[in-house]
Amino acid sequence: MQVEKFKDLSLFKKIKTLYEEGEFVTSIRYYRYKVNLFLLYGYYVEAFYHPKTDRIEKIIPFEKNNSRNKFYTDQIRLPAWVASNTPE
Repeated sequence: MQVEKFKDLSLFKKIKTLYEEGEFVTSIRYYRYKVNLFLLYGYYVEAFYHPKTDRIEKIIPFEKNNSRNKFYTDQIRLPAWVASNTPE
């Protein structure tokens, strides 16, 4: 599945796809969220979980220039191609 097609899915279908096809990489705390990073079909996806409401509020493709990158790179080494969000 291409990243653009994944972005067009409903939240429910994104959750189902991540559960069935995704590979959990790591998680971070970011403001009020626990953000889980997954590898899915060769690209990275972030799932934003809100512990107080016990809900996944959004699932988005990983972006190179987001403010969360430092939190991930403190824990894991991300491949260079992550910057473009497409596999080599």
